[in-house]
Amino acid sequence: MTSPALENDLRAAIRTIPNDPKAGIMFRDITTLLGSARAFRRAVDELVQPWAGMKIDKVAGIEARGFILGGAVAHQVSAGFVPIRKKGKLPHTTVRIAYSLEYGLDEMEMHDDAVAPGERVILVDDLIATGGTAEGAVKLLRQMGANVLAACFIIDLPELGGADKLRKLDVPVRTLVAFEGH
Repeated sequence: MTSPALENDLRAAIRTIPNDPKAGIMFRDITTLLGSARAFRRAVDELVQPWAGMKIDKVAGIEARGFILGGAVAHQVSAGFVPIRKKGKLPHTTVRIAYSLEYGLDEMEMHDDAVAPGERVILVDDLIATGGTAEGAVKLLRQMGANVLAACFIIDLPELGGADKLRKLDVPVRTLVAFEGH
């Protein structure tokens, strides 16, 4: 868990857009955090803090904001970066998994040579809500033999249960800011 001061600083850097994409949803926009050098640096430092000094082979980022954060985290821990993308977006041979969303099914994929069996991987994305996408990413990485050390997110929507879903898969979860509601 992060300190109240850090959480307040990061919370202040995140823009909330009411009723997006539909009525009753509060969209948590991290582009304002990314645009602040101080907040961006602080978020990246805090995401990796529990694993500083550990051997991390790869950081996997979920499309699209997870690419931004994951690339920065990979640089910070001197690890390679693995993009996990929506079906049909990667140019080489891929492995794929279907996963549940709150409104149906989707598929994500990664290159079949992106991780080697036994590699130590941290999963990164901007937000965890219901956890369907992150759960699918963990299963895909494990299918390839990766040792998923942790999943890191700037924002948690705890009422939706996604972080708990990952913990039930024995994946430690690091979040920096929690928002109530959807």
